[in-house]
Amino acid sequence: MEFESIPGVGAKTASALAELPDAERALREGDVAALAAAPGISEGRAARIARGAIRREHDDDARVLETERAREIHRTLLDLLKERAVTSYAERRLETFYPSASASRIEEARAFSIRAMEREPDLEVREALSGVTPLETPREVRVRDRCLVTSDAERYAEAREAIPEMPVEVCEDARGLAELARGYSTVIAIDEAFVGVEIEGDVRVEPDALANPAAVVPERTLSFFAANRESIRAAGEVHRAAGMDPPCDLDALEAALSRLGADGEVRGDEELDRLSRAVDDLDASVHTAESVANDRLRAAIEERDVTIEGADLLSLAERGAGIDSLLSRELADEYDAAVEAAREHLLDALSLDSGEAEIARGAFPEEPSFPVEHDEGVVTRLREELVAAKERRATRGKRELAAELADLREGAETLVRTALERDVELAISRFAGEFDCTMPEFEGRGIAIEGGRSPLLSEPIEAVEPVDYAVSGVTLLSGVNSGGKTSTLDLVCAVAILAQMGLPVPAERARLRRFEEIHYHAKSQGTLDAGAFESTVREFAALAEGGPGRLVLVDELESITEPGASAKIIAGILEALSETEATAVFVTHLAREIRSAAAAELAVDGIEAVGLEDGELVVNRSPVKDHLARSTPELIVEKLAGEDDAEIYTRLLEKFES
Repeated sequence: MEFESIPGVGAKTASALAELPDAERALREGDVAALAAAPGISEGRAARIARGAIRREHDDDARVLETERAREIHRTLLDLLKERAVTSYAERRLETFYPSASASRIEEARAFSIRAMEREPDLEVREALSGVTPLETPREVRVRDRCLVTSDAERYAEAREAIPEMPVEVCEDARGLAELARGYSTVIAIDEAFVGVEIEGDVRVEPDALANPAAVVPERTLSFFAANRESIRAAGEVHRAAGMDPPCDLDALEAALSRLGADGEVRGDEELDRLSRAVDDLDASVHTAESVANDRLRAAIEERDVTIEGADLLSLAERGAGIDSLLSRELADEYDAAVEAAREHLLDALSLDSGEAEIARGAFPEEPSFPVEHDEGVVTRLREELVAAKERRATRGKRELAAELADLREGAETLVRTALERDVELAISRFAGEFDCTMPEFEGRGIAIEGGRSPLLSEPIEAVEPVDYAVSGVTLLSGVNSGGKTSTLDLVCAVAILAQMGLPVPAERARLRRFEEIHYHAKSQGTLDAGAFESTVREFAALAEGGPGRLVLVDELESITEPGASAKIIAGILEALSETEATAVFVTHLAREIRSAAAAELAVDGIEAVGLEDGELVVNRSPVKDHLARSTPELIVEKLAGEDDAEIYTRLLEKFES
């Protein structure tokens, strides 16, 4: 795949993506976490790259949202979706959904949404998801107790590249191997020439070692699982809670992970634990054993009745006055018993096996002496034996566990990936459920909404009055102040944007055409100066010359200049738009004036206030087709006329009707 062909990806980013082992899959599936694992690529950048890859796949380079207000609504809708995600991955993954004019892209996203809406956003699943995070690449491990050996310069370079975690040594013969075996707990020779060589120590000849680095450096596999253990476990809980079919044996995976420590070491190996304790406790146990021997021997000397008093003998012994011969002649049995007690204490304290015990017994000499002292050379030898046995046992345990986990790695990666994707689906499912959404239909012209509730309003969705509205062609939308004209435009825009993102829309039913462009011009704040007015007119002139596949929403354009001039300008724009077969809704308080100024017949819909109740408007929020809604002033005059038969109120009402 040519990464630089993705919109927004330059040479540096393409190089970073090339370092990923599964970049093409990640781009194809929108796997933001995998893309963010590339050097120098953040999650936000990964989401933009994924969108670019989707656009390229669907040959979708058009920008649908053409105005800032349309883009603002898109951001708000996206935030509402992201708020319903549990993981940061799902938040970024949702950013790969965008309003598209491509039928294939919309259909792809719709298929995802339809599947998502079948998911049940169960609380137990969401709680399990809180522990799932994208898989991390652990820091590179370093192995110092083992080495690779070769006599060939090319193999040396190959080994350094294939297994950078371990030192690589060069030697020519068995003598060199023997020397290395004294410095490393394990030596792995990778040349065929060493086959048959017998060296004391843990020396292995494995010519195919470079083809199976996980067996040579089990720490590579173990560090991955140690770094991601909690996330993998949480992903397993997600699968169990959601009743998902796992990609691997969860019991086997959990059993293997339970034997792995957070530091990447193997846990639950009693023999390894014994050796580790023995190494850690060796010095203290030797000194305690000395004390055991000396205490027993001191007590024996003090109690012994010999030619001189025991106390005097003890004083002589402490001054070194012929104690060895005295001990040998008078206290040989007691000395042997004291030394044997020291040996037994050492063997018992360290839980030594028979081979280790044989070495340990020599730590206390046969020849009588007082005070009894250990032989440091023997203790050093014992320490070396224990350390070597510990490292061999640890390496063997690591290799066995790494072999188990290596077979489970692909399944574990899929396990986490599918759990994170389930969060994306559940976010869409929650959005659809909380806003009473349905999947829209793409058919016909214009847009038609039944039972729509705008998610952009601040009040709870259940408090929002449902709206029915359909528009095809160019329409003026009239109505009283605060009657819901702007929120109707927002609803139309939101439905169109969500539909073209391939997502469910907040309505009982919705159908629309696939728009090439969505324009939403929000209400301007006050009358524009001459320069701004000119710029606005130019913008609408360009808009009027476009093609038919556009949705144009405009909120009170008349505020750009004087009402009389505004009516003429809007009438001209609407006439031009109607000739392009665009779908357009213009909210206005000048519907009567605009219609009078237009050379062609313009449709007018109205959000009708049915009256005043305790000084508050009572409004039918669904626009009435082909109806010019009455204004708030007209309703107030009508109310006054009903309460008072003064001629002025009748005259004012006639003005509204003319």
